[in-house]
Amino acid sequence: MRFSKFILPAVFCMLMALNNSVSAENKTPATILVLGDSLSGAWGIDTNEGWVALLQQEISKQGFDYTVINASVSGDTSRTGLSRIDAALLEHKPAIVIVALGGNDGLRGLAFSEIESSLASIIERCQKDGARVLLSAVRLPPNYGPVYIEQFAALYQRLSVRYGVPLVPRMLDQVAENRELMQEDGIHPTVAAQPQIMQNVWVGLEQMLERTGTRDE
Repeated sequence: MRFSKFILPAVFCMLMALNNSVSAENKTPATILVLGDSLSGAWGIDTNEGWVALLQQEISKQGFDYTVINASVSGDTSRTGLSRIDAALLEHKPAIVIVALGGNDGLRGLAFSEIESSLASIIERCQKDGARVLLSAVRLPPNYGPVYIEQFAALYQRLSVRYGVPLVPRMLDQVAENRELMQEDGIHPTVAAQPQIMQNVWVGLEQMLERTGTRDE
């Protein structure tokens, strides 16, 4: 019995180590959901070369434990994105949602009030579900005129302030203005542009990540 004071602490440490090991096995990476359109859906290029796939690589490289789910659909507007968000939240239970919608709305000349209302509803539903939101905006082509372009950009700024969510003001910064980085349609970026798009998003996303990006099952 004289050795019990040494044996018991050792057994306790072994049990704690075993418990920690089991707990680690019961944890899965938290999810980052990308709700976007063709700009995020790798239109015209291989999906594995798109910025969302590159984002997963960067997250792993930086030592964060998150799984990126790409729920982007080509042609989506903020309204159709709103129609999909509830099911996506239920299925993936994301910790973070990157909302990259509105470009198609702007190109089609939809009312700013409708765009802002749909994006606001998406943000509200994400926050109600406990997910943090990163709002990502695009800048419309110059042929839409400076007034329209500035009003379009302003709605993202308002949403960012209203809901306290970080904003990527120009997802295609240093891309859209470079003809060599755009496909022939002048709307969709090339493979060569994807790393820059990923970096543009990364600037806004990195501050939201946690080294222990896991949740208990």
